[in-house]
Amino acid sequence: MHRQLALDLGTPPPSTFDNFFAGANAELVARLAELDSALSAGPLADRTFYIWGEAGCGRSHLLAALVHGAGPGRARFLGPQSALTAFAFDAHVPIYAVDDCDKLSAAQQIALFNLFNEVRAHPTSALVATGNAAPIALQVREDLRTRLGWGLVFHLAPLPDEHKAAVLKHAAKERGIALADDVPAYLLTHFRRDMPSLMALLDALDRFSLEQKRAITLPLLRTMLALPPVDTGSHGPADPAGRFK
Repeated sequence: MHRQLALDLGTPPPSTFDNFFAGANAELVARLAELDSALSAGPLADRTFYIWGEAGCGRSHLLAALVHGAGPGRARFLGPQSALTAFAFDAHVPIYAVDDCDKLSAAQQIALFNLFNEVRAHPTSALVATGNAAPIALQVREDLRTRLGWGLVFHLAPLPDEHKAAVLKHAAKERGIALADDVPAYLLTHFRRDMPSLMALLDALDRFSLEQKRAITLPLLRTMLALPPVDTGSHGPADPAGRFK
């Protein structure tokens, strides 16, 4: 009987600007990376951002990188999981990062509308929001949709496959993994090609290689994927590798 893959994948490296492959999004990444220091230097003209793109394109990564780079107490990460009280403006918090605006509840949308107005009224504060569509097509209340379109709007362009392969190699290097050259190409032709799924599979493969005491090669990947799915009960999908042919 095959040995099942452990679900505990460990802690991946934090999301930073350094491990985000900018590609065609270099201007946006540069603006976000400099946002905290620009706010500290004085009032800033461009202080509200709206970033949109398809699922898996890196919206959440950029917001996490923004909060991580700002340091303790200088940024607040918000989203559908946040309590309404978290949307309250605090003059001591200069940066608000709001993920998945399209998934916010009606009450959260009202709270974000009020937060946006507070940020606009304080020239040393900034708000960066994300969603799955351009402002004109965003499925939120009209007054919030209009506000989100007031500032700088960026479409987060997805990475082409050759860049995704480079990202996988860089992520493997960060984790101290020696990744055979044919592994990224195989993943990109046999599985989901969004970066979160690819990174989850890389982490699963890393753990499996440690268990087997073997280097990460295409034969090892195929061995891992031949294992029977792990039964997780009601806690999530049974397949930790995220296989999608």
